[in-house]
Amino acid sequence: MILFVHGVPDTAILWDPLIAALGLQPDSYRALSLPGFGNPVPAGFSCTKDAYAAWLVQQMEAAGEPVHLVGHDWGALLVLRAASLRPDLVSSWCVTNALIDKEYSGHRTARMWATPLLGELVMLGMRNKERLEAGLIEGGMPASLAKTEVPHIDKTMRQSILKLYRSALGLNFRGAWVDDLVNLPKRGQLFWGETDPFVDISVAERFSKMWGTPLHVARGAGHWACHERAPEFAGLLAAHWSR
Repeated sequence: MILFVHGVPDTAILWDPLIAALGLQPDSYRALSLPGFGNPVPAGFSCTKDAYAAWLVQQMEAAGEPVHLVGHDWGALLVLRAASLRPDLVSSWCVTNALIDKEYSGHRTARMWATPLLGELVMLGMRNKERLEAGLIEGGMPASLAKTEVPHIDKTMRQSILKLYRSALGLNFRGAWVDDLVNLPKRGQLFWGETDPFVDISVAERFSKMWGTPLHVARGAGHWACHERAPEFAGLLAAHWSR
């Protein structure tokens, strides 16, 4: 079973081109939707980084067998955390354009979201759908994806994003989230959009060197390389899973 985990401010729609490129059968994968991202937040769910990580572990357990994990952006961070917590549930993992790295302190928007009042003001601006779509495209999101995703960025998602980023102090990881990376299964892979404006490629290079994880760079692609370079990513995943 393959579990795909999207990031922020996306939904499971992100994975449609990759799933098509892989030619997957419906019973071989699940494109997960994070609580609050295009769906309701369950009662009592706190939308913190640890709550989302525990939720992902539950999805892994429900699969009933070791899974192949694929994550982008916050989905990548959650994949790394869940795989560190429960390596016994992981057959392989692959993450793209986000990593748990104690030397990385987050991009500008992440720090703004993490700041009380300022984050709320930023989210007020995100209610303008046309401006939001243009901003996402400017940040590198493919235009077709932005047009599809923006309608899902509602009040529930905006509030979930604020809680998530504040629980991570922007994207400032310390303590167990960093220390437990020693438990990561060795069968990992990195896929990186070279021109990502949010997480520099040097972060991927540092992680690859530190943990001995293979790094594939999609030249000229941005933060959403997993979507815009779906055939390239599909070929890498097929080779990764066959090893």
